[in-house]
Amino acid sequence: MRRLGTTLAALVLASAGLAATATSATAAAAAPASATACATGWGSTEKTASPTGYTPLTDIRTGRHTCYDRMVFDVPGTGSNRIGYTVHYVNKLYQDGSGQFIPVGGGAVLEIRVAAPSYDPDTGAATYPGRAGKPLPGVNLTGYKTFKDARFATSFEGETQIGLGVRARLPFRVFQTGERLVIDVAHSWSAGR
Repeated sequence: MRRLGTTLAALVLASAGLAATATSATAAAAAPASATACATGWGSTEKTASPTGYTPLTDIRTGRHTCYDRMVFDVPGTGSNRIGYTVHYVNKLYQDGSGQFIPVGGGAVLEIRVAAPSYDPDTGAATYPGRAGKPLPGVNLTGYKTFKDARFATSFEGETQIGLGVRARLPFRVFQTGERLVIDVAHSWSAGR
């Protein structure tokens, strides 16, 4: 009887050990990987959309994310209208109207044209305080992985033109959410495949 009790106790302990090992293995398999997967499929070719209205731009801001850096154009009053845009890589940024060269830092330059003037079309009063060739007001790109420089070019004939300097010619996407136009630029090419 004593031998049976000892054998049973040994089996219970062995089973508990196997269960603990199985639980640890399951937990390890379920643990998230330390590297973040950033596949996007965005590509780096020109992206455009035609506007269905022209509402003034009021702000441009940026943010950092795990797989990309983001620039947001605030265009309140857009309602259900589509915000028009053209976003593409250029060798150099030239100001609309004057053709003046505007230097933009970084390994590549995205030219961003948003169909939203930085002024009120009725009064001519400024709605966004950008100045030609100067950094974007209130935008600090220190610590960004992809964004290196952001310059206001002009607001001409209903469009605002911006030069965004990025680390390299990387994949990007453009989309509208509510009254905002969003541009995301991936941190790497592997994020774009």
